Amino acid sequence: MDGIHTAIIMDGNGRWATTRGLPRQEGHRAGAKTLRNIIEAAPRCGISTLTLYAFSCDNWKRPRAEVNALMTQMGQALRDEARRCVQNGIRLSAIGRRDRLPESLRTALEQAERDTAAGRRLHVRLAIDYSSRDALVEAARPGVACREEITRRLGAPDVDLLIRTGGEQRLSDFLLWECAYAELYFSPVPWPDFGPDHLSAAVAEFCRRNRRFGGLTPAA
Repeated sequence: MDGIHTAIIMDGNGRWATTRGLPRQEGHRAGAKTLRNIIEAAPRCGISTLTLYAFSCDNWKRPRAEVNALMTQMGQALRDEARRCVQNGIRLSAIGRRDRLPESLRTALEQAERDTAAGRRLHVRLAIDYSSRDALVEAARPGVACREEITRRLGAPDVDLLIRTGGEQRLSDFLLWECAYAELYFSPVPWPDFGPDHLSAAVAEFCRRNRRFGGLTPAA
């Protein structure tokens, strides 16, 4: 599948809500609406693979009520959106641990993966209970000594463009291996306000950059 592999750290939901005097969960609900819009816009921007940081291993440290609500919301979103994804040629899959997820979320995830497996227009990868460091440790067993094998075990192409919304400027244990030569784009816009125009602007900036991968630009 040709096209840009874009990864997004969807940050700023909670802060978006609190600045409006709303419960943090309202920010996550607003972020879910943004997610649908971005997925629909991605193919128009030349994106073929979209990897989204939905829930990190460290997010278990958040209040239990917020975590439980997030798990319920993700499961419901998968059930609601799977049919739309099938209709639009979108494949859904997930990376990260599954053993700690609620059974209802695991079931919804596995069903969505089966139902959308034939999608070729866009591959959406959801990082749920994900840690890049943990993934690297697992990929390096037993004693892998070459880059190609680690890349194969991680099961993903290199990231071309990494976008982080919400104003923070760090990777937060997300796709560390795959982002070795990614172009980084940090947006101050919180995820609930990040729309197709913002995605298009990020891709346009990516296209303007000179990617040399450690080499030199050929002389004109």
